[in-house]
Amino acid sequence: MMLFFALLVTLVSCKTKQAAATSTTVDRKSQTAIKGNWTLTSVDYIGENLFKVNSFQIADSNCFEGSSWTFVSNNDSGNVALTKGGCPSFSAAIKWYVTKEQQFVLKFLNPDDKARKVTQGYVLALRNQTEDSFQLVDRVDIGGKLTDIVYQFQKNK
Repeated sequence: MMLFFALLVTLVSCKTKQAAATSTTVDRKSQTAIKGNWTLTSVDYIGENLFKVNSFQIADSNCFEGSSWTFVSNNDSGNVALTKGGCPSFSAAIKWYVTKEQQFVLKFLNPDDKARKVTQGYVLALRNQTEDSFQLVDRVDIGGKLTDIVYQFQKNK
């Protein structure tokens, strides 16, 4: 009788914070369409059964599934709340904007932070934007290979 063993390799990958996007020209149409309350419904990437991704240096990517996001477009602010069981509780104010190149620039703020003093953040690609959904796509190095991490958002009704 032969026994087969599968070895599951778990690597942790996270993207370091980036400086601001190269462009600061805002795409008001895309930005206004994001205004409102959203739920991050899924986080997908190739190899998700083999690798763990630490999203935004906050928590495992699966902890972001079901998280609540509020985007206020007239002052580029909002907030994020993670409430998934078995995950760290997290809530933060954010500053964000969308560039003409469809880059989504995001900064997490601590309670005493002034947004203009926070010089590090994240630059993700805005993709497949509709009235009720959009995706933010991050490229990270997982095991020496660039991989797209796709954050799927659904508008709350």
